[in-house]
Amino acid sequence: MTLWAIVPIKPMRLGKSRLATVLSEEERAALNRQLLARTVETLKSVPELEQVLVVSRDTAALALARKHGARTVLEDDESHLNMALARATFVARRFNTHGILVLPADLPLLRAEDVRALLEAARQPPAVVIVPDRKREGTNALVITPPGLISYHFGPGSFRRHCDLAREAGARLEVLELPSLAIDLDWPEDLKLLEEQNLALR
Repeated sequence: MTLWAIVPIKPMRLGKSRLATVLSEEERAALNRQLLARTVETLKSVPELEQVLVVSRDTAALALARKHGARTVLEDDESHLNMALARATFVARRFNTHGILVLPADLPLLRAEDVRALLEAARQPPAVVIVPDRKREGTNALVITPPGLISYHFGPGSFRRHCDLAREAGARLEVLELPSLAIDLDWPEDLKLLEEQNLALR
């Protein structure tokens, strides 16, 4: 089964604005570069993924992604996240991919074994596999087989919305509780949580 990963990322100097109280603009940009490079490298190490596709309106982010072996899609300045993901999915479907993994670039503890667990859970389509964030409100990873089975609804309350859409589509729904994917870096408390658990970007 042919599978592609799609990684959306905001402009690196604008992303992670909620961390502005604890990190400078340059520190946030450096963090975003590190997270993107690490995410692409981890995904590229999983042989079950045929391609990694990074979507952004930041040409510097796309250049960095290509340096690490990813394909890229330039996001329209007027588009929002779900629209950008739909556009990237359209590109992937032109190459006859059987499934899409959407994975944001702000998961500091991402491991290749986590990715393989997600793909294994999606082996019998039609299927939707979701990893919620630690508050079970957002969606930290999403696998859809076949592509286009449900629409993207990232944003507040996306975990429940994606679950509802999967049920409405008659898909097999799998919710995976993966602690290493439950932590995303959005708020100062997320950085503090990593420090308290003696965790760090590797």
